[in-house]
Amino acid sequence: MPDFQSQKATAWSFMQDFDGAPLDELTDVLISYTTPTFHWRGMHPFYEKETAEEAVQHFWQPLKQCFARLQRRQDIFFAGESECMSETAIWTCSMGHFAGLFDADWLGIPSTGKLTFIPYAEFHRFDGEKIAETALFVDLMSVMAQAGQHPLPPQTGAFVIQPGPHTHDGILLDPQPVEEGQKTMALCEAMAKRLDSLNKADLDNCPPEFLAKDWADDMLWYGPTGIGATYTIERYQMQHQHPFRQNLRG
Repeated sequence: MPDFQSQKATAWSFMQDFDGAPLDELTDVLISYTTPTFHWRGMHPFYEKETAEEAVQHFWQPLKQCFARLQRRQDIFFAGESECMSETAIWTCSMGHFAGLFDADWLGIPSTGKLTFIPYAEFHRFDGEKIAETALFVDLMSVMAQAGQHPLPPQTGAFVIQPGPHTHDGILLDPQPVEEGQKTMALCEAMAKRLDSLNKADLDNCPPEFLAKDWADDMLWYGPTGIGATYTIERYQMQHQHPFRQNLRG
């Protein structure tokens, strides 16, 4: 069982070097940490980029030009194996917010000149000691909401800047107990399987006891902007699960 320390060290170094690099050096830094066949995956309107140069040109440079003094405020960092692809792969995960001064319009969103937090989740797949693939998701709707733009109906949960883990221990730089990781994965897989059973049974309004099989009663849900955050199983069901599932059916 790998301990993922080499991949974590590389990803951590990459983030320090890339985040601190001037605009004209971003591509060189990214190339130095990635394989020749590096693939970048983003969300609308960026989609997929086949080279480091394209990822920098279409996403990173405009982002850093529009948000002055951009910094990464990381709340979660860890690594592990994923079996979602044809072969088991090692990935690192970084989650938190990019924070900067919104000084120029971005993607048609009017600038505010104010501090803006951009929720993000970034995943790096490794091939040996190099990053072979990146998947990056940012909450564009959150940026719009902070700029006073609300294209969606009122969300069912609360609008908040998501805090890090309650225990303040989400940055896992050191080796972690294998057994704990296996227990966590088993719990997540059981939860996903149980939720999938609702789809197969065509049930939209399960009782709270159903979710309590996998979730603690004082669970906190941080959904993307348009859904929002909610607290406790009952309020999660009232403010997200039930309306979401019912409206999916139209």
